[in-house]
Amino acid sequence: MKKLSWLSLVLVFMLILSACGGNSKNNNGNANSGSSSSGSQNNQSSQSKGNDNEKVKITILNSKAEIHNQMTEAGQLFMNAYPNIEVEVISTTQDQSPVERASALYASGTPATLTMLDTGDIEKFADKALDLSNEKWVADLAQPFLINGKTISFPFAVEGYGLIYNKEVLDKVSGGSFDPASINTTAKLEGLFQKIEQAGIVPLYIGSMDWSLGNHYLAIAYATQPDTDVKGFIERLKQGQADLVNNQSFNGLLDTFDVMKRYNGGKDDPMAVNYEQSTAMVATGEAAMTFNGNWLITELLKSNPDGEYGFVPVPISNNEGDHANSSVAVGATKQFFLDAEKSTPAQQEAAKQFLNWLVYEAEGQDFLVNKANVIPAFKNIDLELNNSLAIAINKYNLAGKSIEFAGNFVPGDHWKVLGASMQKYLADRADRATLASEIEDYWKSVQ
Repeated sequence: MKKLSWLSLVLVFMLILSACGGNSKNNNGNANSGSSSSGSQNNQSSQSKGNDNEKVKITILNSKAEIHNQMTEAGQLFMNAYPNIEVEVISTTQDQSPVERASALYASGTPATLTMLDTGDIEKFADKALDLSNEKWVADLAQPFLINGKTISFPFAVEGYGLIYNKEVLDKVSGGSFDPASINTTAKLEGLFQKIEQAGIVPLYIGSMDWSLGNHYLAIAYATQPDTDVKGFIERLKQGQADLVNNQSFNGLLDTFDVMKRYNGGKDDPMAVNYEQSTAMVATGEAAMTFNGNWLITELLKSNPDGEYGFVPVPISNNEGDHANSSVAVGATKQFFLDAEKSTPAQQEAAKQFLNWLVYEAEGQDFLVNKANVIPAFKNIDLELNNSLAIAINKYNLAGKSIEFAGNFVPGDHWKVLGASMQKYLADRADRATLASEIEDYWKSVQ
């Protein structure tokens, strides 16, 4: 009888344990139900893979310093929609190399889950990047970007650059609505500068930032060769066959730069003109123009929330028919890659969910277009662009008036090394022959 009672107690105890286990499983499922803000089957599937009681933390290395606050806010919105995923945003500074920061994180054994780099630097991390070829958003890319036949990065933004102008200032100087298409030669650009100066306004401020001078201004010469594309010209440079001193596009670009230097509001101390100063001068109307890209809109709106701006292409000749003289540089400039080396499968799924959120969910799309002020690289995002610089770049691009964004094809140290060379030329500490020699020497050293 005692044996039977003991057996009965054991059976009852086992039944209780079984019931508790079943309830625990049901509670886990209920605790996470409805956390997705999207009804799509794809999003529900991705979310269900990461549903655990424990939070999954992902880190994002953001190399667009100007949108650090917006990126942090986007991370919070995403966490509100997906409470089991924690997002930490790390941003580089304006003067910091994203490649160096990413490399340092890998060296310390703590790489970011998602790392944003310039397009030309993605290949350096190809062995550390997860293959994303089968992700849903690949089919919605406006322009595929493949490395070794695979999609290993997510294009964050389409961007472009040229001479940014304050519309109110140039409308006033022109006595009507200023037409940027009217400035299609170096001589006409100088004529515009003279007209602005006569109106008592500083024609332009040239920002002395090495990344701007090296990877953007100088790179126009790579993108405007009459007989080859960027990659072809870079190969000539590597082989020592470019002969820059006698190169028409290179000399034409520097002829324009010489004009810009003459009318530069900071010419007495050109290296003192930084990103913030050059932006503020244009935003407030103290200067009419500066050389930069559509990413400048965030900074411009800080000084003048109601300002309207546009782009004048950088002319490389006095031939009105040159395509480059009516075109701006456009390209998918920033790309995320997903770490495959240190990230756990749960972190990888969470990072994929964040990328899907950017492309397919209303809050993600709103962040890209209205908060980060970028032109999305995806065909399915049809939100109307809401800032004047993005609208201007998109208009040039759709009209076929664009040149390659050559900075996408250069090595990670190009902006530092040749940006410094361009700074010397800006400050009249190097002549054109010296600059050409330094550029050729750099490229011949590139493996």
